[in-house]
Amino acid sequence: MMKSLKFLCVTIISIFIAGNTIAQKPDEAEISRIVESKKFIFVADNATPTNSAELNRVMNSMSGGITAGSINLNGQGYDLKITPDSLTAYLPYYGRSYSAPIGQNEGGVKFKSKKFKYKSKKNKKGSWDIELNTNDINENYRMSLNIGKTGYASLSLSSNNKQNITYNGYITEITEKH
Repeated sequence: MMKSLKFLCVTIISIFIAGNTIAQKPDEAEISRIVESKKFIFVADNATPTNSAELNRVMNSMSGGITAGSINLNGQGYDLKITPDSLTAYLPYYGRSYSAPIGQNEGGVKFKSKKFKYKSKKNKKGSWDIELNTNDINENYRMSLNIGKTGYASLSLSSNNKQNITYNGYITEITEKH
């Protein structure tokens, strides 16, 4: 009897969670509306450094034999916030940097830009290609954001001072809590 009750509870909870996950998936029209508004957040789920072979050599020398192919960022709060008048990045960086940050807390890709170029284009397959270039911060970044029809996205980032890095994640609409 107790086993049946546990099974029933687990089944009901699983159905509820699955239903909420499916219900929250935006459709193509919703993604287009969000992208065209130029008010959204790219949330990074993982990062892939360009030179992962070099990073693997360093990380393998550490205990645990960790590899650096794709680094899980899920739930860490790393993002790129895009509005018509500002571009704000809070992303980790893994790779070779050709100049060290001055402050101890200045690592990664952290900036707020008010002068940036934003160019978007919807391609034939229905996904979006967005080019972003900062013009008013010490390290100018060039970013290419590809957003699929379902909101999954890939952000490629390059600069003169760092090796390229790619982040994968999704976009979400800016709400009052952001």
